[in-house]
Amino acid sequence: MRIALMNEFSQASKNAVVLEQLEAVGQQQGHEIFNVGMKDDDDHRLTYIHLGIISALLLNSKAVDFVVSGCGTGQGALMSLNAYPGVVCGYCIDPADAYLFAQINDGNALALPFAKGFGWGAELNVRYIFEKAFTGETGLGYPPERRESQNANAVILNDVKAATNKPIVEALKALPEDLVKQAVGGAQFQECFFSNSQSEELSALVKSWIS
Repeated sequence: MRIALMNEFSQASKNAVVLEQLEAVGQQQGHEIFNVGMKDDDDHRLTYIHLGIISALLLNSKAVDFVVSGCGTGQGALMSLNAYPGVVCGYCIDPADAYLFAQINDGNALALPFAKGFGWGAELNVRYIFEKAFTGETGLGYPPERRESQNANAVILNDVKAATNKPIVEALKALPEDLVKQAVGGAQFQECFFSNSQSEELSALVKSWIS
């Protein structure tokens, strides 16, 4: 599985800590990790609004399979990511959240608080979160006897989102161009996206913004 890590500007100092734990778990499980920013020394500024755009492009193009995002509280990233079709983001503050989201909702993104509650032992908490999120089969239900109804509801919710959202290309084209250009202007995002995108349409769209 390909997993992208991203965080907004206010939490750039946490990027290295979170990346270290994500890479440790990813290496154990055979996942490929992409750090798309922003790092502490990165001058390409990203807000949680930009994280939603980046996540939508990476997931809808199948450049990555999963996104780990974060801001101060995690709430802004959660709302921003969930604004787009093809993105199912859960809010996660502890390993139980990660496990239950993986088993019940079986989404493709997490939003974590990288300021609120991020104190002593925070690196252990995020490591255990990643272990629960990315180890083993997902969508098994919790408790197991509720798997059938939970899986059915996850499909229904995805159908509802598809019905109420614009198609991804139409949605992105409707955004202010300066907002989108800032989102896709980072070198780390571009490297991950263009190396792995399986959508010619989305690749062409991103190229039009950075040319």
